[in-house]
Amino acid sequence: MSSAAVSLDDLTLYFNRETSWLAFNRRVLEEAQNPAVPLLERLKFLAIFESNLDEFFMVRVGGLHQKVQLGIAHGSGADCTPAKQILEQIYIRVTAMSREAYRVLACEVLPGLQAEGIVLRSPGTITDTERRHVAEFFRSQVFPVLTPLAIDPGHPFPHLLNKSLNLAVMLRRPGENSPLFAVVQVPSVLPRFVPLPVETTGAGPRPAVRGEAGTTNHSAEPKHVLMLLENVIRLHLGEIFPGMHLDRSATFRVTRNSDFEIDDDEVEDLLKTIEEEVRKRRRGAAVRLQLEQDTPSELESFLTTSLDLEAADVFRLGWTGGDAGGMLDLTSLFQIHALPGYPHLRDPQFTPQPVAEFALAASPWAAIRERDILVHHPYESFGCVVDFIEAAANDERVLAIKQTLYRTSSDSPIVRALQRAADNGKPVTALIEIKARLDEERNILWARELEKSGVHVVFGFIGLKTHCKVALVVRREEDGSLRRYVHLSTGNYNPQTARIYTDLGYFTCNPDYGEDVGALFNHLTGYCELPSYRKLIVAPSRLLDFMLEKIEQETKLGPRGRVIAKLNGILEPAVIRACYRASQAGVKIDLICRGICALRPGVPGVSDNIRVISVVDRFLEHSRIFYFGNNGDPQVYIGSADWMDRNLMRRVEVVFPIEVPELKRRLIDEILMVSLADNVKARELHSDGTYHRVQPPEGQPRTRSQERFLEVAHLARAIPTLPPAPIDPRTVGGTRRMRKDRTN
Repeated sequence: MSSAAVSLDDLTLYFNRETSWLAFNRRVLEEAQNPAVPLLERLKFLAIFESNLDEFFMVRVGGLHQKVQLGIAHGSGADCTPAKQILEQIYIRVTAMSREAYRVLACEVLPGLQAEGIVLRSPGTITDTERRHVAEFFRSQVFPVLTPLAIDPGHPFPHLLNKSLNLAVMLRRPGENSPLFAVVQVPSVLPRFVPLPVETTGAGPRPAVRGEAGTTNHSAEPKHVLMLLENVIRLHLGEIFPGMHLDRSATFRVTRNSDFEIDDDEVEDLLKTIEEEVRKRRRGAAVRLQLEQDTPSELESFLTTSLDLEAADVFRLGWTGGDAGGMLDLTSLFQIHALPGYPHLRDPQFTPQPVAEFALAASPWAAIRERDILVHHPYESFGCVVDFIEAAANDERVLAIKQTLYRTSSDSPIVRALQRAADNGKPVTALIEIKARLDEERNILWARELEKSGVHVVFGFIGLKTHCKVALVVRREEDGSLRRYVHLSTGNYNPQTARIYTDLGYFTCNPDYGEDVGALFNHLTGYCELPSYRKLIVAPSRLLDFMLEKIEQETKLGPRGRVIAKLNGILEPAVIRACYRASQAGVKIDLICRGICALRPGVPGVSDNIRVISVVDRFLEHSRIFYFGNNGDPQVYIGSADWMDRNLMRRVEVVFPIEVPELKRRLIDEILMVSLADNVKARELHSDGTYHRVQPPEGQPRTRSQERFLEVAHLARAIPTLPPAPIDPRTVGGTRRMRKDRTN
């Protein structure tokens, strides 16, 4: 196909946003399917798969429903697929993926765990001893917190909490034929999996169970015996509804629309407005009804009518027979994953390595004055970031602290350090993003806690989310001068997620960065004009144009051009078109994109020089790195922004250059090149929208990038100046070489 004959506005050159996201969640599910992944980690991936779907329905599907109701034809994204058509595709794909998730759970993972002594009991398989224990547990721990809810003209259908688990019950009065309906909410304050007494036989292995791929495993003596809480309740419905004849019961779960938009022109008090919207969210319209597989049709009709849902909004889940047959809400599998012991059923334990530069220095200030420091999380400890803020809170020479907070943990040591700094009389400014989706309530609570401690809390611009990750410490040095210490990051100030997300942090006291960050905070908190930055590239004012200029810079070089980007999403049409033009000019482009990708690679004459891979492994890939060949003098940037319209035009984002040669070399050789070489956990996107696992060429070793990063961090602890292996980015991971690999 001639490139001149192709219009880059052709909608077929772009994948749909929602179906691309579902393809990402399919890759998560593949990790649960993979027998090479340890059993408890497979269980974890099933929980992540379900958690991802929950948020997808709450936000994306909820938003599509609103568009259909308002008569808005098209969904979001460059492909302009009608919203109604997208919903139909979503239902088909989600149904198929969910069925596969339950098959994996019921036929592979649970039998495998039973063979290891982790047993899930169903009501029909419990022993007499277990039944007595369950009855005592129900009466002492469960029954007091239950509230049966009759549904009749005097008792309207209750408002059920988003994602709550419930039992629908069909029953009759003695001597009457008309069915009655009731709802019992499964208490979320109690553990989902109820431990039962472990009965050891002392007679060797338990009876054989069916395992993976039809194999037979001999079950070990039980170590943990569990029962679903809803099954405990189901066994005792007669005590909840005494004197009634019980017909049938079924578990169900409702997902509600949690998407909301704020009219900027109507906002007088942003904090109050967000609180009101969060309260409304709890009463959002139902968008999904999950039912256990064998739910009676009468109960399904009762629930769909009561929740004002269509048949397409109903998802029957589970697997016929077995202990997982009626189980809904796979997110609770995290409870089993957290059971103590079983190291052979988990990924090898790792300890984030201390950062040598900080470990060897007298103070964070001395370390940062000595050199700029690049930290790769979670392989290197996030503790250095916490220590940086805590040192600032306690150091008498620190005059001011300023920090952005987009998402943080429930008991954040960083927030506590900011409070302590304010208690110590230091001026502290915290820019908290109270519009961070699904974290609004937590951030509002933190905002109020910080204000009580004397921290100056601001919320940024009404029409924009502040998504950048920036901290600034102003310190009076021993010689009387003032110096700015800066931390910039690709990820949130959250010590919990820092152990499972891959991110990059950068410490510097370079005056250019310090002045830029100071100007950024003044812009966010005051009325000053848009700053002229020396180093930072900031959205929404400059970042989109900057990315287009850099891609155009490589386009002008033709086949000598080179672009590599590692990010989480690619959606912005202007950037995608720029990549297409660069590919047409012969530029080799490698994109390491974890999630949504609207760019269609491999189209002859358009994107045949573009390769897209996605790495899904034990850690969530989250860092953003941008490499531009620049005719042999590479330019490398990191930051908080993806190539998505929201990041480039509706958020405050920061991308910045890494100019120190050894740090730049580390980003290229140690991270980008290793990621591109992954042939264990990487999948390559093809032009038809499918992803295929990358296979090592015959005779070449397997490369698992995250495993390599763990090794590098461990070696760097012993050898602080580990030299990177020289790799030419113009040839490694390139499209031409990989095309040959595909044919092999």
